[in-house]
Amino acid sequence: MATDAMEIDDALYSRQRYVLGDTAMQKMAQSHVFLSGMGGLGVEIAKNIVLAGIKALTIHDSKQCRTWDLGTNFFVREDDVLNLRNRAEATLHHIAELNPYVQVMSSTDPLNETTDISFLRQYQCVIVTEMKLSQQKKMNDFCHAQNPPIKFISADVYGIWARLFCDFGDEFEVLDTTGEEPKEIFISNITQSNPGIITCLDNNPHKLETGQFVTFREINGMSCLNGSTHQITVVSPHSFSIGNTEDMEPYLHGGIAVQVKTPKVFHFEKLAKQLMNPTCLVADFSKPEAPLQIHIAMLALNHFQESYARMPNIGCLQDAEEMLKIALSLSETLEGKPQVNKDLVKWLARMAQGSIAPLTAALGGVASQEVLKAVTGKFSPLQQWLYLDALELVTSLEKSSREEFLPRGDKYDALRACIGDSLCQKLRSLNVFLVGCGAIGCEMLKNFALLGVGTDRERGLVTITDPDLIEKSNLNRQFLFRPRHIQMPKSCTAAAATLSINPQMKIDPYLNKVCPATENIYSDDFYNKQDVVVTALDNVEARRYIDSRCLANLRPLLDSGTMGTKGHTEVIVPHLTESYNSHRDPPEEEIPFCTLKSFPAATEHTIQWARDKFESAFSHKPSLFNKFWQTYPSAEEVLQRIKSGESLEGSFQVIKCLSRRPKSWPQCVELARLKFEKYFNHKALQLLHSFPLDTRLKDGSLFWQSPKRPPFPIQFDFNDPLHYNFILSTAKLFAVVYCIPFTEKDMSEETIFKVISRVKIQEFQPSNKVVQTDETVRKPDPIPVSSEDERNAVLQLETAILASETTRNYLQMKELAFEKDDDSNGHIDFITAASNLRAKMYNIEPADRLKTKRIAGKIIPAIATSTAAVSGLVALELIKVVGGYPFQAYKNCFFNLAIPIIVFTETAEVRRTEIRNGISFTIWDRWTVHGKDDFTLSDFMNAVKEKYGIEPTMVVQGVKMLYVPVMPGHVKRLKLTMQKLVKPSADKKYVDLTVSFAPETDGEEDLPGPPVRYYFTHGN
Repeated sequence: MATDAMEIDDALYSRQRYVLGDTAMQKMAQSHVFLSGMGGLGVEIAKNIVLAGIKALTIHDSKQCRTWDLGTNFFVREDDVLNLRNRAEATLHHIAELNPYVQVMSSTDPLNETTDISFLRQYQCVIVTEMKLSQQKKMNDFCHAQNPPIKFISADVYGIWARLFCDFGDEFEVLDTTGEEPKEIFISNITQSNPGIITCLDNNPHKLETGQFVTFREINGMSCLNGSTHQITVVSPHSFSIGNTEDMEPYLHGGIAVQVKTPKVFHFEKLAKQLMNPTCLVADFSKPEAPLQIHIAMLALNHFQESYARMPNIGCLQDAEEMLKIALSLSETLEGKPQVNKDLVKWLARMAQGSIAPLTAALGGVASQEVLKAVTGKFSPLQQWLYLDALELVTSLEKSSREEFLPRGDKYDALRACIGDSLCQKLRSLNVFLVGCGAIGCEMLKNFALLGVGTDRERGLVTITDPDLIEKSNLNRQFLFRPRHIQMPKSCTAAAATLSINPQMKIDPYLNKVCPATENIYSDDFYNKQDVVVTALDNVEARRYIDSRCLANLRPLLDSGTMGTKGHTEVIVPHLTESYNSHRDPPEEEIPFCTLKSFPAATEHTIQWARDKFESAFSHKPSLFNKFWQTYPSAEEVLQRIKSGESLEGSFQVIKCLSRRPKSWPQCVELARLKFEKYFNHKALQLLHSFPLDTRLKDGSLFWQSPKRPPFPIQFDFNDPLHYNFILSTAKLFAVVYCIPFTEKDMSEETIFKVISRVKIQEFQPSNKVVQTDETVRKPDPIPVSSEDERNAVLQLETAILASETTRNYLQMKELAFEKDDDSNGHIDFITAASNLRAKMYNIEPADRLKTKRIAGKIIPAIATSTAAVSGLVALELIKVVGGYPFQAYKNCFFNLAIPIIVFTETAEVRRTEIRNGISFTIWDRWTVHGKDDFTLSDFMNAVKEKYGIEPTMVVQGVKMLYVPVMPGHVKRLKLTMQKLVKPSADKKYVDLTVSFAPETDGEEDLPGPPVRYYFTHGN
């Protein structure tokens, strides 16, 4: 981003622009930030805010690198420890390398009681980590007193506890509290009453909240409401009230209510006051008392540190007792005299020196988002404390000896202080399969490196796979990649970058998708070697497939995902929890065919229409054309075969395409001009011919009323930039697919004007075509070719052959694959112009290029803050899986950092299905039967009965019914061998079958059973 010109580098920031918006991005690019403490948490925050694109960052630290830092700070190297480098100076070039648009400086001067802190005035935001509480208060007082206030953030991780505090001044104005798109609500009725009640069309939920504001447009009848803004009160999910409408004209039809975003002012108290009476965000509602208990314990820790000029010693009971005394005395001074959790205080004292990288990553993600809020005024800030903990980790450590936690002089000492050496060893010998090396994948690898996953000499391996190459837009979040890596494989590059964090790791990178086609690589043997599978994917289909493989092979699965500031994590543990496939999100609603084709009501409809037009003209038709002429290379032969009465699939469309094929750049421009007339003039005239404006339905209501909007034909105007852009972008794409060269001069306004001036436009002739109005009807199949069309095709082909226009060059086209991120290819230019012309024709609000690109490209908004938080939370669950923790220890999480909200919940406990007579199963159970070559279906059913005490009545393989007694001929199958029935491939050792059992009473459904794995031979 050239910050002087304030141009946003879309190739780099495109995914983040959809999260923050351009106004916030530009504010951010003018902000100076000061960050003190370059330990694990400091470097995490620095990484995230530099990736986001602030203007300048000063990193401050007066400590030297030590071995301990190698396990907490992913930018400290062994060489930095050997040379006793300052932590800020050691990490500076790594942080600066993350984003060439951000200026990063270091400061190594001590910050203490005697330091003049007036230098902070040059910053808009100050973040402190690893700082004494007395110094924090001093800096916070200074920041709060400035005009405007300097936004102050304090963040720390002590052992398995994390703390975040924000003070953005007495009054902090936020223009957009949620970042959500303003809601648009179609109206079906407005009452003439006090208050006036507004009902949503088709009983769709409005999703508004009392106190919000809406403005109105396109209301017929009560038109005085159009353009006015009203505060609403929710009446029901489908209706809301505004002020008095008694004296207004009666409502007739139509209208849209649009949510109006209003600024909100947040008030903050200083740190000194908040320490005595904290305002906390509750993250885990199963322990609402936890934030205040951790607050007191950490306050006691800070006082211990000030009193003794040191932290409590690891595992030292004497220090723990001393800290408990401080906590009990402090509790008396706090408002409400809250209760002290003695166990928590003692654990904190024993672990406070330690640090657990995943918790640091999670807090770092949340804290970084608060920094971005501070400098942009976008989203709701944290008020004012957040406490996170991984207390569940402690439950199985209570019986561990003190020696387990003591330092051993290696990079894992900080981790060992938190989870003990035995668990550290288990992590080192872990086999883990990470699917996806994008944003979450990169963050996950960093966490693995700091935890020492896969570093044991005897056992332990991290297998990663990703089929994608690195694009520039990845660099904004996927922090292991640099500009020099563009177009290199993600997995290999990520592996090499991870080894620079921890050279002892063993990483095996693959370039394959994980799908049914690669089961020869990711076989059952492969899964059975893994201790845990971690997904870092961006689509549901892949998650479902990997979940099914983990279920079949009884492997734990850790899943996560983000969308903008939202994130989720899910833990799936064999025999304890449900699987990912146990719950299904409702499918995305498709836009009805008739809405897309004739009755768009929203920008999304016009963009999807333009995207479909792109696919049809520049991808689908060229593909059909090429396949046809590859199948029938001779035009003369095709002509003979059609004449002899043969029907060649696709011939009519292909010959029509050949006969209309442009042969020069002017012909491409002419074709574009004709398309303009067809799409934006004749289409509207035809619809108004079929349904004149005064058309009424059977019930007497108007046909053209909300959400149906009548189209208005557009008259072509060369001087209208939108019209011109459509012609230019369409002509360029036609030239590319028809392999016609063109120059800069060809694309000049002068050349295009000359061509267009000569184009003859035929007058509109209405047709009697039936226009589909039923929203439930899907896109119809192609209409069969008529005999007249066939005769025309013969004539057209004969003409082409005579004109020597059937040579090899004429019989091929270039098929375009839609690519949203290459601005030079003109794809988004065409879709933006076509969509906005259609929007204009239907009087729909147009969309700018950025929004069009997001919708047409199905881009998922993304930002590094959420990615860091989500991967940290997943890695915490990984430790529990490795430690074999009980069901109660695992937590799923959902968060939205914009609001902010963080919710931890227990995982879904696996359901047990009863068959009968005490026989039951869960999704994790798998019965097994070992057969031999002559084993029949009857033998299989008897074997199930003998081994499990219940006789199957039905056997199914996937969607293939092997045995259903009521099906004709199925009884004869009982004598067939399993080999013959299943027909396994040569390398297949088994097949998974589904069996059902007879119900206890006749007339009821058969009872389902667990999967039965049938091995074709013994000894497997």
